[in-house]
Amino acid sequence: MKNRISKIIKADGKTVMLAVDHGYFLGPTTGLEKPWKTIEPLVPYADCLMLTRGILRNCIPPETDIPIVLRVSGGTSIVGPELLHEGIITSIEDAIRLNVSGLAFSILVGAEYERDTILAFSEICDFGQDYGIPVLAVTAVGREMVRDAKYLSLASRIAAEIGAHMVKTYYCDEFEKVIEGCPVPVVIAGGKKIPEKDALQMAYNAIQKGAVGVDMGRNIFQSSNPVAMIKAVRAVVHENASPEEAYEIFRQEGGE
Repeated sequence: MKNRISKIIKADGKTVMLAVDHGYFLGPTTGLEKPWKTIEPLVPYADCLMLTRGILRNCIPPETDIPIVLRVSGGTSIVGPELLHEGIITSIEDAIRLNVSGLAFSILVGAEYERDTILAFSEICDFGQDYGIPVLAVTAVGREMVRDAKYLSLASRIAAEIGAHMVKTYYCDEFEKVIEGCPVPVVIAGGKKIPEKDALQMAYNAIQKGAVGVDMGRNIFQSSNPVAMIKAVRAVVHENASPEEAYEIFRQEGGE
């Protein structure tokens, strides 16, 4: 377990996770139509990839030297009536077969089907404990829910109480309250694409308030220059660069 966690969260206690699992409910997301074409140039600057077994098997060369956090929840889509009413979609045996370093599962606290997602998540935590594979809880947020410190603290703490080894949640005002109430490491989700300068500011704020890193996807691979952007994010997370310094890295690497 500790060995696998050390592959995700590096020796400095920080991590840059690259989320490329969007297709499991969004289909061919803009920028991920051909996954390996997008992912390949970003691999040297990411600490791990978060994706599904289908993309791992079909698109990622097996000799690629990067830890994998495997998305093991799903069952609904963006066009369905119950977005994120997810269940288990991958067996622990297949996760072991794929040699993954972590398992990712979404819980939807506060929705009418929260019990289903939390109970299924508890099964994944059992699997992880049985086989020494850490579990990342993703505190998914429904369209009608407010992303504030009170709600995200609640969702993150519940995830840790059930057995998560790490939590992925959203950044918000008073984010330090989320960190204070969660006894396991927290990474922030990038969310929908926003201007590069704003995404770097968000990452910086989260790190300063106690997050151990980011799990960004669209704010990297949908950037005007994805490689320049992941280098800038990496500077914020691992080198304590300011948002201004990181944005200058983005500009220089992008040839501006």
